[in-house]
Amino acid sequence: MSPRLEDALLISYIIALSFPFIFGSNGFLMIYYYFRYRNRQVAQKGELKELPTVTVQLPVYNELYVVNRAIDSICALDYPKDKLEIQVLDDSTDETTAIIGQKVVEKSGQGFDIKHIRRGNRQGFKAGALKVGLAQARGEYVAIFDADFIPRHDFLKRTLPYFADSKVGLVQTRWEHINSDYSLLTRAQAIALDGHFVIEQQVRNKAGFFMNFNGTAGIWRRSCIEESGNWEADTLAEDLDLSYRAQLKGWQFVFMKEYTSPAELPADVNGLRSQQFRWTKGAIEASKKLLPQVWKSKLPLRVKIHSTIHLTASLVYPFVLLIAILQLPAVLIKHTGQYDATFMLMGGFIFAFFGTFVFYLYSQKDIYADWRRRIYLFPVFMAGSMGLSVNNTKAVLEGLFNKKSEFVRTPKYGMTAKGGSWADKKYTQRKINWVSIAEFVLALYCLAGIALSVADLEFAAVPFELLFFAGFGSISYLSIKQAFLAKKSAIRTVPKAQPVAEQITK
Repeated sequence: MSPRLEDALLISYIIALSFPFIFGSNGFLMIYYYFRYRNRQVAQKGELKELPTVTVQLPVYNELYVVNRAIDSICALDYPKDKLEIQVLDDSTDETTAIIGQKVVEKSGQGFDIKHIRRGNRQGFKAGALKVGLAQARGEYVAIFDADFIPRHDFLKRTLPYFADSKVGLVQTRWEHINSDYSLLTRAQAIALDGHFVIEQQVRNKAGFFMNFNGTAGIWRRSCIEESGNWEADTLAEDLDLSYRAQLKGWQFVFMKEYTSPAELPADVNGLRSQQFRWTKGAIEASKKLLPQVWKSKLPLRVKIHSTIHLTASLVYPFVLLIAILQLPAVLIKHTGQYDATFMLMGGFIFAFFGTFVFYLYSQKDIYADWRRRIYLFPVFMAGSMGLSVNNTKAVLEGLFNKKSEFVRTPKYGMTAKGGSWADKKYTQRKINWVSIAEFVLALYCLAGIALSVADLEFAAVPFELLFFAGFGSISYLSIKQAFLAKKSAIRTVPKAQPVAEQITK
């Protein structure tokens, strides 16, 4: 290897390490704010003189396994029927529509104001459906739940009092995971989401930064949506987009950490892929749209900086992938012994890893009594995040270069705890795509890097190479295995609504 090539590879490696270092170090800053503001009350509950009319929107696209459960849960809300409107915004193209039709007839007969709204197309995807529903809604407040959520009976009575403050435009509740113990995959997802809700959302709300609506399990003041420009479908992150536009208009948000809305996590890795792809690409599209508005505003500098980190966090994935690719050449270069000082300084990048660990440690410690058992899965979460870097890098690049794609919803199957199976369900992915093959090749590449590091006695590189190998290997293996299992499994009849809904919402 020529000196010039070694220099070029080493510079590229340092640049690649710098981005995860920056975003990882932000974990320490979030923990600082977490302790500084943990006892601050973001808003005071007021008293509404009379209960307002509320519209609950349930956007649905091909959700035959969970839609009955969702409708039953919404109808079980503890709220006067004459002040509750339910909109099932149905863009489905399969038997889900018939299932909804039967359920709506049943609930209408029980005295519920429930409407089955069909558009005949998916223009604007979820944002388009919400906008059409809002135009027909009679509620002053609009609660939104995705089909895999099971709202608790007291959701409206717990969230509405915050709107006594006329400046509050949104109340967001924390997600709870009804099937987090189903597998290692769902446990790792739970750690990731807990970090977002328990630390990020709480800190942003209490420290005066911009937070975001999470697309579900929240309730909006209708006038806030309308005055902020309504739902727009020019990004795949319509929730993040509207959140920023509303806060730029001066609306205030409330995040309820102590109150949860139960929901189902993706049980299969291909479902997780589609979810991660949509979230990652949508965030990049939203950042391109919103950052110019943020920096032109009169917001404090600290809010602008934090908003930039918030909106651009997905950019880390291409650099994580680049680190994986450059890891093997870096070992070769280090073994020459000509760059010992440089590699010694690069050891400081490990600081970011500890920032990430502390971030997720406190997210588990805050809400779980058995947090010690749960945090043991942190390496699994890290490996999985690394393994998804190919999938998410593709999403980042499509977002940056304006490649449009449809809103691919994450299929859910009515899974709870350790019960149920996804393999024989209709929506499972049965094809093996090039991303899975690329991950498999990278797993072999990382395995070669481990062998080289051991042979050259460069043991410091081995732990991270193992994480990359485990990440790429497990994600590709599960993806290919689950595609084969889904292909072999026969499609069963539609199950009845899960009885767990009644148990959880009490």
